[in-house]
Amino acid sequence: MNMIIGKKQIILASLVVGLGLAVYVNYQFAETDGALIATTQAVEEDKNYGDAKLVDANDPNVDTDGEAYFAEAKVTRQRSRDEAVETLKNMLADAEIDADMKAEMAMKATEVAKSIETEGKIENLIKAKGFEDCMVYCDTEGVDVIVKTDGLQAEQVSQLKDIILQETSIPVENISIVEIA
Repeated sequence: MNMIIGKKQIILASLVVGLGLAVYVNYQFAETDGALIATTQAVEEDKNYGDAKLVDANDPNVDTDGEAYFAEAKVTRQRSRDEAVETLKNMLADAEIDADMKAEMAMKATEVAKSIETEGKIENLIKAKGFEDCMVYCDTEGVDVIVKTDGLQAEQVSQLKDIILQETSIPVENISIVEIA
């Protein structure tokens, strides 16, 4: 029986100690002190899921900080796109994948690149119309536009739809416009 302690054993021991320390610190700083909090909500019998809900921008319970929303949304969108592109690159580099699968992945990569370009173009055109900030999510089935504004007028909505229809072949019923104050 060889009792020599090697590098692997030292690294393993330090990782176990680090993990134990992280669990202990997490336990100490948990706000609920390990107790589960039950939440209850009144169930409405006449409620239909998927119905639109009117939200008051002046409600103090609703976070309407548009700048923070747009900053976070842009970072999230970029991160998810980077992950998708990296996954496609790794799969394309795999030698075991057949030619048909590689062609399909190349088409998906082209679609991602095209949607990125279209989103950027639509965002720039919307900002050129005088809107302070916006986010556009575009895919082959629909376009979602989030605009920072104090209230959309009917002519502004038609301007937004005209921009989207000029840049995409998405039908009008698949265009969603959301305003954030």
